[in-house]
Amino acid sequence: MPTRLTRYVLLEILKIFVVSLVALTLLILLIGVGRELIRRGLGAMAVLQLLPFVLPISLQFAFPATALFSVCCVYGRMASDGEVATVKSSGISPLKLLQPALVFAALLSPIAVGVSDLAVSWGRPGVNRVVMLSIEDIAYRVLQSDHVYRSDHGFSIHVREVVGRRLIQPEVTLHNGSKNGPMKLTAREGELSLDPDTQMLLLRVVDSQVTAGTSFQSIMPGEEVIRIPLAEAMAERDISTRSPSELPLRLISSERIRQESRTHAATGRLAAHTGFAILTSRSEEIEGPGGRLITNELHQSKRRLTKLQTEPWRRWAWGFSCFFFVVVGAPLAMIAKTSDYWTTFGLCFLPTLILYYPLFILGLEQAKDGNVPPYGVWLGNIILGAIGTVLIARVRRY
Repeated sequence: MPTRLTRYVLLEILKIFVVSLVALTLLILLIGVGRELIRRGLGAMAVLQLLPFVLPISLQFAFPATALFSVCCVYGRMASDGEVATVKSSGISPLKLLQPALVFAALLSPIAVGVSDLAVSWGRPGVNRVVMLSIEDIAYRVLQSDHVYRSDHGFSIHVREVVGRRLIQPEVTLHNGSKNGPMKLTAREGELSLDPDTQMLLLRVVDSQVTAGTSFQSIMPGEEVIRIPLAEAMAERDISTRSPSELPLRLISSERIRQESRTHAATGRLAAHTGFAILTSRSEEIEGPGGRLITNELHQSKRRLTKLQTEPWRRWAWGFSCFFFVVVGAPLAMIAKTSDYWTTFGLCFLPTLILYYPLFILGLEQAKDGNVPPYGVWLGNIILGAIGTVLIARVRRY
């Protein structure tokens, strides 16, 4: 009887989980990701190329909510239809009904951690690469509608109009960080194309003029090709400059060791600078430009080290929120005794989410600031676990 009962409950959970996971993932794609794609002006082909990369990003948010919703619906309906009372009258503890949900959530949580890691290590870089390779189509689409295209990668283009592939009277501004200021180019007409081999955006212009500040001006009759490098934007940045939230779990441990070495080195430089200033009776240099620079470097190094120590705990806490959502949602749904999905949503789903996410964010921010240990990000999970234990004890007396 318990084996058949376990299979029955598990099958009911899986059916609702799969259906609601597909629905919620599509909703996230349509509302969240779709809005961003439209804002960037991506075409249909680029959207299709993005889907594999966007899927794990969507799933990492859909897993916890879907797990909670599915168990709430199943146990709320079973309690409402009297199935829980029937099981108890047969001499079987109601806790037996909760076992399939807890096992399901315990197996789902490591998968959620893996999907979250996949979204970081493969999904987001893939999205960035597809967007960059589509920059030619994006630029033309925006220029046709707005006559102005501003890139996040150091250049902007103004045109009077776009005729086919021809840009009429383009004005290009390159923010190249020169001491003379940005370089500006105007031309009678031009055309954009992307060279994926060299990772450069090519701007072919006719009868152009280039100015840089007030000290440089050049007139170029005929056709010229201006190369705008995108390699820096498309290439993977050095690991030491990337945010810990962008690193896969397999790299965080080794990067944390390297960051500890950088922090120790910065501490040594600050100590040497302070000692030399005292030795030479130049105490004002301790707070001088050199001292402030080393102090700021040490502060940034310590802050990054703290984030590197916190990030693995954050990933695992987020993934195992699936388990703790179920620990609260399943017994709460049994106590609520409602078979209506929207009532279940209101009684179980919303309060759990509203309680968990502020606690999770609070623990995360405090851990990043170094006010609490890295495992402080589990604050929300621990609170849910405590509430779930009380609810399970109540179900046991049910």
